[in-house]
Amino acid sequence: MLGGSASKGAGSRGSSSGYGSRIPTLLFSMFATFASIYVAGRLWQDSQHRVYLIKELDRITGQGQSAISVEDTLKIIACREQQKKLSALEMELGSAKQEGFTADSLAENDATRPKKRQLVVLGIMTVFNHKNNRDAVRKAWMGSGATLKKMEMDKGITARFVIGRSAKRGDTLDRTIDSENKQTDDFIILDDHVESTDGLSKKAKLFFAHAIHKWDAEYYGKVNDNIYVNIDALGATLATYLNKPRAYIGCMKSGEVFSERNHKWYEPDWWKFGDRKSYFRHASGEMYVMSRALAKFISINRSVLRSYAHDDVSTGSWFIGLDVQHVDEAKFCCSSWSSGAICAGV
Repeated sequence: MLGGSASKGAGSRGSSSGYGSRIPTLLFSMFATFASIYVAGRLWQDSQHRVYLIKELDRITGQGQSAISVEDTLKIIACREQQKKLSALEMELGSAKQEGFTADSLAENDATRPKKRQLVVLGIMTVFNHKNNRDAVRKAWMGSGATLKKMEMDKGITARFVIGRSAKRGDTLDRTIDSENKQTDDFIILDDHVESTDGLSKKAKLFFAHAIHKWDAEYYGKVNDNIYVNIDALGATLATYLNKPRAYIGCMKSGEVFSERNHKWYEPDWWKFGDRKSYFRHASGEMYVMSRALAKFISINRSVLRSYAHDDVSTGSWFIGLDVQHVDEAKFCCSSWSSGAICAGV
């Protein structure tokens, strides 16, 4: 009897336990069913909203019955175009700020920047011991004082001597140049450049960056301090190329690349020019000119532009891969003086 009672009690507990375990399962199933119904309802409601929005979009854009006039449509198109231009200007402003161009610095330059756009800004590359060359240039074609200003105002041609600093900052060489500049006021002194025979490419890059920041001109050019320039011929020739927005003008050449270390024109990177060892087409370094867009390109990218042993080769290399018009102008061949020529060696 006791055994039977025990078995019966155990069976009752087992039955109660099984019944109790089914209750949570039933509740979970009911909750899952209600959740599925709710989600399905929300999806249906969202789909109805999308159908409504698509119909409204079709109606507004003209696929259905148009609710916007032609005049309003043109205004929307114009607004989108202005937005594109604004985005492009914001990108240019960001690049300019990275290069150190700020509103304050531009405001400071407004006082010295000529209101009339210049035709060309010439940087005359010089060194410390070339004072005789500079005096000859001033006397022959550049002028000084009022004559220099008159050339800028009447002909739109600005010319400045370009020089860096001595390796021993503040020494006699630096003080001599500072003294000369106080008398003539016709120098661009590159304080962050140290004068050296192998630093001509960097010097050219810094000049173009400085010049385009200070002067607004159609062209920017480089000339050596032993070159005579015919100002009238230069102005007349450059005027004929104003319709070329990316013009690189000079006496184009392509010479041999020398790999011998003891050679005067040794090129350390000679192996980069292939088996034929010939330079790509570039303007002779005695004098060349480039459009404003190209000078701006050099200014913005000067920290990543590769420099070779010679400044004229370096300048030519910066334009490889760009949509640039190489203008081979015989009047820029300074070694062969002829009637109507722009320059000549002295």
